Amino acid sequence: MFRGVNTINLDAKGRMAVPSKYRERLHAQCNDQLVVTVDLRDPCLLLYPLPEWEDIERQLVRLGNLDPKARRIQRLLIGHATEVDMDGNGRILLPPPLREFAKLEKRIALTGQGKKFEIWDEQTWNEHRDGWLVAESDSELSVELESLSL
Repeated sequence: MFRGVNTINLDAKGRMAVPSKYRERLHAQCNDQLVVTVDLRDPCLLLYPLPEWEDIERQLVRLGNLDPKARRIQRLLIGHATEVDMDGNGRILLPPPLREFAKLEKRIALTGQGKKFEIWDEQTWNEHRDGWLVAESDSELSVELESLSL
């Protein structure tokens, strides 16, 4: 499970260093092979260990392509999916079109989301996080969420 928020610098070539606390787990889980793609709802990227992505890709392909919404999701997620390998220094290169999509410049936020990571522009992450905190303080919880004990 990947958890936590990490702020990271992108280098001039668009590489980010995966925090060392995740490297060993990623090496064991996917031999340093990852897939990065766009998020459908937020201006961020999704970073998956290759086996996790392959499960999602199989589900997407099974949707068929007759439903226009399914086809659109396939085009966006599979079409943008790019395999990236972690180098010996624990860095991955984020492709320019994906960096442009998420408006990644210099400072990024890598957020662990269980089986995947999200990659955000740091300022965008902070703005969204602050908005979510305000929205949650003003909203009622669903039955499922009320049953959580935090």
